[in-house]
Amino acid sequence: MSGDLYRLAMTVLHPGYEGTSAPDWLRRALGEGLGGVVLFARNAIDDRLIRDLRAENPDTVVSIDEEGGAVTRLEVMAGSSFPGNRALGVVDDVKLTERVGRQIGRMLADLDITLNYAPSADVNANPANPVIGVRSFGPTPELVARHTVAYIDGVQGAGVAACAKHFPGHGDTITDSHLALPTVHASREVLAERDLPPFRAAIEAGVRSIMSGHLLIPALDPSLPATLSRTAMTELLRGELGFDGMLVTDAIEMRAVAAMFGPGEIAVRALGAGVDAICVGLSTEESLHEIRDAIVAAVRNGTLPEERLARAAERVRALADWYAAQAALRQEVHDDVDEGVGLRAARAALTTQGSATLDRGPLVVEINTRFSKAVDPATPTGITAALTSLLPGTERVQMEQEGELPAFDERPVVLVAHDAARHAWVRDTVAKALALRPGAIVVDTGIAAAPEGATHVATHGISRVSAQAAAEWLLR
Repeated sequence: MSGDLYRLAMTVLHPGYEGTSAPDWLRRALGEGLGGVVLFARNAIDDRLIRDLRAENPDTVVSIDEEGGAVTRLEVMAGSSFPGNRALGVVDDVKLTERVGRQIGRMLADLDITLNYAPSADVNANPANPVIGVRSFGPTPELVARHTVAYIDGVQGAGVAACAKHFPGHGDTITDSHLALPTVHASREVLAERDLPPFRAAIEAGVRSIMSGHLLIPALDPSLPATLSRTAMTELLRGELGFDGMLVTDAIEMRAVAAMFGPGEIAVRALGAGVDAICVGLSTEESLHEIRDAIVAAVRNGTLPEERLARAAERVRALADWYAAQAALRQEVHDDVDEGVGLRAARAALTTQGSATLDRGPLVVEINTRFSKAVDPATPTGITAALTSLLPGTERVQMEQEGELPAFDERPVVLVAHDAARHAWVRDTVAKALALRPGAIVVDTGIAAAPEGATHVATHGISRVSAQAAAEWLLR
C-alpha cells in the first residue's frame, strides 16, 4: 500500500522545471508515475522534448499556457500569431473565436501537448484589474460565456483538452494573485449573475479541465482562498455546477497562497478541498519530493482521506485517457492549416479614431507598464518591429514611469501605451507628449483610453498579428 500511496501522490503533481531539456530527476519522476508536466518558454519547447517526456511516461498530462495574445509559451520571442481574448471579444464573432481556438489546438496537437491552460473565462468587470485585462473576452458575462464556449470547442475540436480559468472568476480584482491574495467583494448573488455564467457554460460545453483561482471570496469562504476552500471547489463547482473533470490549481508558488502555507500544506489542503492536480510552476527534485511526502503523510495521519487522493488521481488519468482517445481527431486536423486566421482577427479587432498616417520611419516611444507575471518577460508589444519591417528608419525609445520624454525632431512620433485606462501616469505622459507634438499617433495594446483629438489605434491585445494590423492601418 505504501508504494501505491506514493504513486497516487505523484499522479496528482504537475511541476514545471528550469532548463531547456528534461532534467534527470524529472525523467525519474515520470517513471515513478508523475502525472503531469507544465511547460514554459524557458524550456525550449519542441516535439523532441515532448517525445523525451513521453518516453518516460506515455500518459503524462503535458500542459502549457497558450492563450494567444500576451500569454504565449510557443511564440514568446516573436509574439503570438493570435490576437488574444479581448480582441476576439471586440470582434464578437464566435465562429472566428472557434477558428482561432482550433488553430491553437492544432499547433499544440502537432507537438503532442495534452492540455492547454486556456481560455481565461474571467469576466473583466473591474477595468483596474492588473492581471486579467485583455486576457478576458470582455466585461460582461454573456459575451465571455459565448466566446469561452467557442474557444473550448475550437481547442477540443483539435483533440487537445481545454481548461477554463480562474474559477470562480478573477475579473473583479485589483490585486495580482502572483504577488498577493486578491479579495473579491461580491455577494453570492453577484457571483452567480456575473462571474459564474462563463464557467457554467464551459461545463455544459464539456470542458475537460478547470483551473482554480487563488482568490479570497468572503461570500463563499471568509478565511481560505478558493483553491483551498471545500465550499468553492466541491460544494460550488462540483455540486452546484456539476463539474466532474480534472480540477487543477493555479501555480502554488504564487504569493496569494504561498504567503499562507508551505507547498506541502497547500497541496494537501487543495486536494482536501476537491482539487485533482497540483500545478507547481517551478520545481526541483527536492521540492517535488517534499510535496509528495506531505501528501502521503496526510493520508497516513488521516488529514487527507485516501479515497479523495485516489479520486483525484483517477481524474488525472481520465484526462490522459480522453487525450489518447482523440488521436484520430488530431491527425484529422493536422492538415487544417489556417495561418491567416490570427491576422484576420487582429485586423477586425482594431478600433481607431483620427486619420493620421505614416509615410516614413517614426520615432516610437513605448510608454509601457510592467506586464503581469502571467506574461513572459520576453514578450514584445511588437509595434516597433512591425513598423520597422514596413518603414526602414523606425527608431524605438523605451520610457519608464519616472522617465522623461525624448527630444522630438522632424520625424513622425508614435506613442505606444499599454492599459492607459488603468494607469494615470500613462495617460499623463501621453497628454504631455501630445502637447509637445500634437500630431503624434497613439497606439494602445491593452485596455485603452483614447485621448481627445489624437489619432488613436487600439489593438486590444499584445501579439505579433495585432502589431502588424496596427502598422498596416497606419500605412494605409
